[in-house]
Amino acid sequence: MSQYGLRIPDPKNKKRVVVVGGGFGGMNLLKYLDEKVYQVVLFDRNNFHTFVPLLYQVATAGIEPDSIVDPLRNLLRKRVDTHFRMMKVLQVRPEAQEIDTAIGSLHYDYLIIATGTDANFYGNKNIESKALKLQTLQDSLNMRSRILQNFEMATLSNDHAERDRLTNFIIVGGGPTGVELAGTMAELREYVLPRDYPELDFGIMSIYLVHSRDYLLPYMPEKAGQQAAKFLREMGVEIILNTKVTDYDGHIATLDDGRTLDGECLIWCAGVQGLTIPGFPEESTERRNYLVDEFNQVQGVEHVFAIGDIALQKTEAYPDGHPGVAQTAIQQGKQLANNLMRLSRQQEMKPFHYTNRGTIATVGRNKAVANFLGKIRSGGWFAWFAWWVVHIYYLVGFRNKLGTLSNWILNYFSFRHSSRLIVRPFVRREDSEEQELFAKNIGA
Repeated sequence: MSQYGLRIPDPKNKKRVVVVGGGFGGMNLLKYLDEKVYQVVLFDRNNFHTFVPLLYQVATAGIEPDSIVDPLRNLLRKRVDTHFRMMKVLQVRPEAQEIDTAIGSLHYDYLIIATGTDANFYGNKNIESKALKLQTLQDSLNMRSRILQNFEMATLSNDHAERDRLTNFIIVGGGPTGVELAGTMAELREYVLPRDYPELDFGIMSIYLVHSRDYLLPYMPEKAGQQAAKFLREMGVEIILNTKVTDYDGHIATLDDGRTLDGECLIWCAGVQGLTIPGFPEESTERRNYLVDEFNQVQGVEHVFAIGDIALQKTEAYPDGHPGVAQTAIQQGKQLANNLMRLSRQQEMKPFHYTNRGTIATVGRNKAVANFLGKIRSGGWFAWFAWWVVHIYYLVGFRNKLGTLSNWILNYFSFRHSSRLIVRPFVRREDSEEQELFAKNIGA
């Protein structure tokens, strides 16, 4: 690719801020950073911003995938000296204040790392090779295809045990994603799938939610987790607490207490790890995250900051770091932008203080648990409606807000999940011969 280059103009009399990652942290930093003072260069492997909290709704065919994404160039169109490059950053060289990509290097005055996270399988290669994860838009589309493929295959199978496995779902991890995914799958089983697949017996479809702790939603008070579990059990979800999944061969999941669960689809929501970039000293990272000080500056290097899920900022109130939620990234992005503006005026930076504005998790129609300023509202329409309002508010772009709201209203009154499409079959190298054969005979 020698004929290609980054082609970033000279910043002239301005300093250059390089931002790696167009998620909540990176985009909120850009929102408050004055490009009259700084030239900004944004790198991301995708050309769109993703509203990650709603990935599970794309995976379960509740909303269209384009309802939760917006092109980064569209978001940046009014910024004259902000430059986007769809490119992975391969390495950082802090001593030279440069980043390296496949087609060239770029000097920075300040580097902001907001790369987010990927699934953490804790070294279990079997589970990693055969489970589904939900971290990106591509993951959600793969999951949607696999879920629907399993039901299509079940209609063709003459074997009762295989039909059982194909219609069973094992969800590992009882955080917000796992809880919301389990609730949505239960509603699909009750209201949607029997209409699509009348030839299948959905009485044999099992939904398992396996969690390693003694209550769900560990970032919320225990009472909220217990209420979420009550909702899910009422919806027919089998909850297995204080238990870990130790192995999975694509058909059977093995638990650490010796039990096994049959299921052709295991969805991993049990942990994340940071998407770090090579080039930093060992003392700068811990558990695949960047250790940062009260200003979000990466420890051991100068002019480099980290925000969002990739940043590990230990405080007295949060000794293990701040919650890995969108609000953390949004607040850190805004605060860091203000601090960079202060640096441009030769003023001291202000330390970051996280404000917990509450946590909400939806379980199903009119079922949600919420924690606002220490008060728990659960079980009613209010918490569920608040979840709606919060997610619509933070969606990027009017088109996305309108489209998502329209989908939700339609689904609420009719349970017509209109996105049940297998646009492209999803297969892995480790899939069974039956899965591979089926995938070869469907699609374009």
